[in-house]
Amino acid sequence: MIATGTPLGDYLRARRAATRPEDVDVRSHTRRRVPGLRRDEVAGLAGISQEYYMRLEQGRDRAPSEQVLHALARALLLDDAGVQHLLRLSTVQPLDVAAAEAAVSIEAMSAILDSWPNTPAYIINSRHEVVLSNALARWVVPLGLEVGRSIPEVVFTFPEVRALPTWPALADRTARRMRFYGHPYDPRLHETAARLAEADPVFRRLWERHEVDPYYDGDVRPSVDGYGQITLRHQTFVVPNTPGYLLCAYHAVPGSDSAAALADLADRIAGAVALS
Repeated sequence: MIATGTPLGDYLRARRAATRPEDVDVRSHTRRRVPGLRRDEVAGLAGISQEYYMRLEQGRDRAPSEQVLHALARALLLDDAGVQHLLRLSTVQPLDVAAAEAAVSIEAMSAILDSWPNTPAYIINSRHEVVLSNALARWVVPLGLEVGRSIPEVVFTFPEVRALPTWPALADRTARRMRFYGHPYDPRLHETAARLAEADPVFRRLWERHEVDPYYDGDVRPSVDGYGQITLRHQTFVVPNTPGYLLCAYHAVPGSDSAAALADLADRIAGAVALS
């Protein structure tokens, strides 16, 4: 699972293998030994030479122009997230992610989260490990949002999570987001991916496709005692001056049953704190 070339070359190779010739109107008169497009076909679709494209895949050329990158994105049918990821991989530099994380002061962030007693909120790092979470977040998602938890580990190794009817979509999103936000030179990211890939063929398949999906907003539907499944909206924000930390917050439609459930949970937490 450790990258053997460059992040850009690995991504191009994976997306070339995943692009069906018929989807880009490419027809072959000889039998294909492997799925996806050939290097010369990608080069032709992008309007560059086969030799230049091979150098990009092999990591022998690491500074393609934006024009070339956008041409490759069109050839490989990348969506907006894929284009964003491609551009990032073309410029990313090695980084000691662990040292950068150790330099982050979390006291102020912790105080902010704790000042939102009615809003479930948490912060994750680029590997989707929970750095901070407030009490309401831990009550709403008790399995996954304890500080120190690896969300990918929870999704792919916890039997109660895998039993959810929404697990296939959850697994797919988790692998995509781990790819999108993970730093490609972070050894701990690759160690986690290698461990999950060895244990779970589903993760291995998803990870090797190099598909990406950023957090923006969307719905989550946790189950809350006494209320059943509720619907919450999540918003995600990049935390400045950190190595890729994300702040995630949930909210409910005012006046809805979901809002009532959050208010009740917040009251329960406040009561428990008062008794402690």
